Amino acid sequence: MSDYVKSRPAKVGEKLKTQHFHPGKVGFAAPEDASTAVRVLSGTELAFATAIRCSPRSLFGWKVIVVKHTTATFRQADHHDFLEFPNGQKVLLTDLLVGQEATVLQLPAQPIWTMKVTAAVSGRDPSQCR
Repeated sequence: MSDYVKSRPAKVGEKLKTQHFHPGKVGFAAPEDASTAVRVLSGTELAFATAIRCSPRSLFGWKVIVVKHTTATFRQADHHDFLEFPNGQKVLLTDLLVGQEATVLQLPAQPIWTMKVTAAVSGRDPSQCR
């Protein structure tokens, strides 16, 4: 999605809303700037304010389904973005209803060498990374 709209990375503790960006494209945005997509990395843990509502497309039209969980892990596989719930259920991001609020609980862990390379490229002292 970042190829089509302005975007930025997610931050821990940040409040997000599901947002419609292009036909068939649902993602996350900060409530104060709905035109900027917030990039969520695979493995990011999210807490939703309410049970998650989605509307999967089917041969017989759309029906709103409520997932009885408020926490999920964002995942990416085979060019699809989806939420994985504690019971293993998966819902495509494109099936989420817009306007749902979520908080970023935790970003995925990064290897220390990645942090050191990032620090070196940005001009910081890599030896200060743990």
